[in-house]
Amino acid sequence: MPEQPRVVLLKALVTSPLIEVGEYSYYDDPDGATDFETRNVLYHYGPERLVIGKYCALGTGIRFIMNGANHRMDGPSTFPFPIMGGGWAEHLDLLAGLPGRGDTVVGNDVWIGYGAMVMPGVRIGHGAIVASGAVVVDDIPDYGIVGGNPARLIRTRYSAPDVARLLALAWWDWPAEHLTRHVRTVMSGTVEELEAAAPAG
Repeated sequence: MPEQPRVVLLKALVTSPLIEVGEYSYYDDPDGATDFETRNVLYHYGPERLVIGKYCALGTGIRFIMNGANHRMDGPSTFPFPIMGGGWAEHLDLLAGLPGRGDTVVGNDVWIGYGAMVMPGVRIGHGAIVASGAVVVDDIPDYGIVGGNPARLIRTRYSAPDVARLLALAWWDWPAEHLTRHVRTVMSGTVEELEAAAPAG
């Protein structure tokens, strides 16, 4: 952002084929915002992906913990001996096939607050808000607001029928020029006003 070096659009910065970021999603950090991929996406050895939608606002210090952080828990020790090499390396098969929860997916128009942590395989719905310091261990519904450790649903931003209407509108997919003409409605209008502003067709 002009005159705001701590705020970066992520799409152009991400190089890993395992990370996908939508248009206009940004990360805010006064120390190394451009290092998001290595400092904020941890234990990402694949094959699971991190998918972040469009128009997401990601606060300083958020962390995405990926499936590579998993350890065996079915024996007396959780220590990953084979990764230390030497004679232990011949037992690498003990680390293959560790349980995973799949891709971590952040919907469109999601706001994740300062210092939040998102655990592997979580789905954060469109329009959701994650409070600062929250530890997200379970899926968050569309337009849900969560907080705490573990994160719990505080409330939803809209009624179920209005959430369905908002999802049908999917304003994040509107052409940029149309969105620009209706940005006030998108930011502060009602669901009815957003429906009236939707592009034809």
